[in-house]
Amino acid sequence: MTLFVLCALLLLKVSLGDACASNQFTESGQCCSLCPAGFGAEVSCGKEDTKCTPCPEGKFSPSEGLGPCLPCARCPSGVPVVASCSAKHDTKCECDKGFFFWSISGLCAPCSKCRHGEGVVRECGPQHNTECQTCGPGTFSEEHASTKPCQTCTQCVDSEVEIRACMPNSDTLCMDKKLDILSRPAESDGHRDTPRFPVVEEETEEKEASTVPGTPKFTPQDEGGNNNILVYVSVLAAVVLGLLLYVAYKCWRSCKQKQALSKARAAELGISPEGEKLQSDSGVFLDSHSLQDNQPSKGTKRDSKQDNRLYINLPPHRQEEVERLLQEGGGQGWRQLGAALGYEPEQLDLFGHGEAPAHTLLSNWAQKEGSTLGLLCSGLARIERPDVVTVLNCPTQGVSVV
Repeated sequence: MTLFVLCALLLLKVSLGDACASNQFTESGQCCSLCPAGFGAEVSCGKEDTKCTPCPEGKFSPSEGLGPCLPCARCPSGVPVVASCSAKHDTKCECDKGFFFWSISGLCAPCSKCRHGEGVVRECGPQHNTECQTCGPGTFSEEHASTKPCQTCTQCVDSEVEIRACMPNSDTLCMDKKLDILSRPAESDGHRDTPRFPVVEEETEEKEASTVPGTPKFTPQDEGGNNNILVYVSVLAAVVLGLLLYVAYKCWRSCKQKQALSKARAAELGISPEGEKLQSDSGVFLDSHSLQDNQPSKGTKRDSKQDNRLYINLPPHRQEEVERLLQEGGGQGWRQLGAALGYEPEQLDLFGHGEAPAHTLLSNWAQKEGSTLGLLCSGLARIERPDVVTVLNCPTQGVSVV
């Protein structure tokens, strides 16, 4: 008897399965009831039917179901509340355009974009993200967007031939059947169709006598190509002009440097700039050190004023000796000399990154106008380095200790 009852209940369950909305049954075979919107399951369906209770404050249930009430979301800080949470609706927050409120994490998340080959089924809204779907047969999407659905594929007309079939991520590619880029124009009844490429015609004997037979004549269709050639020629001319201006500037700068060097040599040798110019024009190079050795009578005059010789004209071995002494100077080395010569601490730090900062400092200073031995010896005197002054062979009257 018990077996018969169970079989009857099973048959009843199968026959009523389509009519049971929850698709769940109690142990006795009764269809489990769904809790309406705004209610949650207090006791789950099992031995007995579902027991529902209204959602309390702070919880909601948006639709019928067998689950409990869900906790209400909270808007992020600074995001306005559009609608407060109720028993049937969750909290609605006003996110900026291009964002939606993600209740799971409680923040405004950026709207997703559908990939190539996917179309938008549901646009992004205040409470939900963009929903995408792969484009089916006959549709495509070539854009990475969050608002455009799949587009219908283009159909090639009778005068076109299909080059590439439509795919989910690209439209159909069609080409005109009459497109004959490299074909020879046909002639019929003495009429010649206009070709799609530039044509060169031979001059006939009926032309004027001034014209040379066989000279090619370009049709008006070549005007676009001629314009392109003019553009290229104009650009090339601008580049050449820029190079000429650059060379002229470099020559002018070199002349200015030579003039400054000539003035410094004239001051060193005690002659006028005009005399220096004459010596330079005559092709005779006068070494300042040889003149100093051959004319001892001028030593007193040179010692009576500051040494105007340029550091860059010193022999290489003497420059190396000066740089070595400053490199080994410790607390009174190249850095203190750089400060005395007017360099900023940031520049000195930059010189210090190299392997030979003393060489870098003096090489940079020697490029400046007025980089005379007198100024260098004055700086060395201020940092109390008489040993380097001795190597430079500066006049004692030209060095003042500050």
